[in-house]
Amino acid sequence: MYSGNYLLLLSLTTLLHTPTLAATVADATAPLNTNRPAAIFAFGDSILDPGNNNDLLTNCHSNHKPYGMNLDGQKPSGRFSNGKLPMDILISNLGIKSILPAFHDRTVNAEALLTGVSFAAACTGLDELTAVESNVPRMKDQLKDFKDAVERMQKVVGMHETGRILEHSLFVVAAGTNDMMNNFYTVPARKTYTLSGYHDMLLGKLETFIKRLVGQGAVRVAVAGLPPIGCLPAQVTVNSVETGSINRECYAKHNYDSEMYNAKLQSIILKLQLTMPKCRFAYVDIYTPILDMVHHPEKYGFERTHEGCCGSGSVEIGLMCNKDSLTCTDPSKYVFWDAAHPTQAAYNFIVDQFQNTLLDRLMS
Repeated sequence: MYSGNYLLLLSLTTLLHTPTLAATVADATAPLNTNRPAAIFAFGDSILDPGNNNDLLTNCHSNHKPYGMNLDGQKPSGRFSNGKLPMDILISNLGIKSILPAFHDRTVNAEALLTGVSFAAACTGLDELTAVESNVPRMKDQLKDFKDAVERMQKVVGMHETGRILEHSLFVVAAGTNDMMNNFYTVPARKTYTLSGYHDMLLGKLETFIKRLVGQGAVRVAVAGLPPIGCLPAQVTVNSVETGSINRECYAKHNYDSEMYNAKLQSIILKLQLTMPKCRFAYVDIYTPILDMVHHPEKYGFERTHEGCCGSGSVEIGLMCNKDSLTCTDPSKYVFWDAAHPTQAAYNFIVDQFQNTLLDRLMS
């Protein structure tokens, strides 16, 4: 632990360097760098959730060790990884702030909203049943939270300036994985749908969500597709059980399902761009880079690809990945942190690709 002298020095330093409300507002109203987002606002599920579920009565928590073991202070925050999530990495790379906080973090005030927050909730989905089963916020609840955030921003900098910030902000949406893993593949009630029909239902809800987001001020929207679900360690385990194989291999059928979904999503993104030309939309491909990491780990410095760092790496997610779990000593050698979520090392590569290929076009 820190010494008393260190804490005193830290307190004095914080006091001297903490920006005042006036300074924060001045920064927000300064001329915007059009090549860099003014703020980042994230919506969706666990790959974008910094801890919005922490105070909820749900099993979808990760605010316990060993989660967050590589965050500053090694303190679990509610992020489903060993360290930063993609938008934490991006907002830090852009020099906006060090991490993207959760909207429901009690330390987040109105001034913090001016540079962005995440409204995402682990275990949620586009299908409302997915969220209801886990007792987590639905996607429409996240839109309500965003509306509340905008109203709080307006009280600080006014309606005009808030509109200007939103116009130059990056909005990121990532959802759908839980719908497939925790719902379509496992819940009998959803077997009334064909795979294609379920995809269409999800994508219809996603399209509606994006339109409502635009209606609330979004102009630049990045939408992530599904990952190679069949390569997530939990699904690799399912594949091994169903085939009776002792070899841990990607579940090819579930990967193909993701490819079908992503193809349809790209068509929707194109349609949105054509019908709303004043906005900027982008499909974010997370399928290809994750699949490449799994198949060619040596290119990225990885050594383990079909199991997570936490516990056995085959089934542990959330509460099952806990302080009693045996944890690897070097998560950077693993593609996955737990049985469903990538490590910060894997996210770094995904964010690099996004910055190098899509960000400038979105912000132009």
